[in-house]
Amino acid sequence: MFVGFACVLVAVFLALGTWQVQRRAWKLDLIERVESRIHAPAAPAPARDDWPHVDAAHDEYRHVLLTGHWMDQHSAWVVAATELGTGYWLMTPLQTGDGSVVWVNRGYVSQDTRARGVAPAPAAMVSVSGLLRLNEPGGTWLRRNDPANDRWYSRDVDALSARHGLVSTAPFFIDADASAAPPRADEPVGGLTVVSFPNNHLVYALTWFTLALLSAWAAWSLWYPSRHDSDAH
Repeated sequence: MFVGFACVLVAVFLALGTWQVQRRAWKLDLIERVESRIHAPAAPAPARDDWPHVDAAHDEYRHVLLTGHWMDQHSAWVVAATELGTGYWLMTPLQTGDGSVVWVNRGYVSQDTRARGVAPAPAAMVSVSGLLRLNEPGGTWLRRNDPANDRWYSRDVDALSARHGLVSTAPFFIDADASAAPPRADEPVGGLTVVSFPNNHLVYALTWFTLALLSAWAAWSLWYPSRHDSDAH
């Protein structure tokens, strides 16, 4: 009975280890694809007709380019924790030539800078490049967005659009690139997107394979003495 149970464990642990090897291959491919998107030249952002087809597998972290006018009066502040400290992401919608709207994370603003006042977005037409990011609905696992009181903890573009009465808004937002020139003290700091994919699958695979080996040893240890005793009789 115990030998059979140990054999079942061997099979289960081998299956789990093999699955982790497959997951590792998938993760390495994902990292390679994302890295190629990040460092590629900026290409036009998905047009309105393509919005229903935008997804993580094909579009997230694409380096894209937008041209339009800032809708500064609809800017929103999203709580942020960055390498520069705790502060806010300054989210401002950009209206493109066809009337569609794309939210842009213009960058990080410290609490002190927000209190002093941030430079208004340029009124003239601008071109913005950055990384395409998918919607972040609801908030964080610690704090939920509170649209009624304009308190935001995630970049939920659907809720932001509803709060500001905006229509024809993209289901994604853009993390703006860092400015070519050093930003002034009253400007948001772009280019702070953190791209990190934990890849512990090799450790997990080795753990499962080790458990499979130990289970196999346990099965042999239980089976061999009983077989030896039966042969002796």
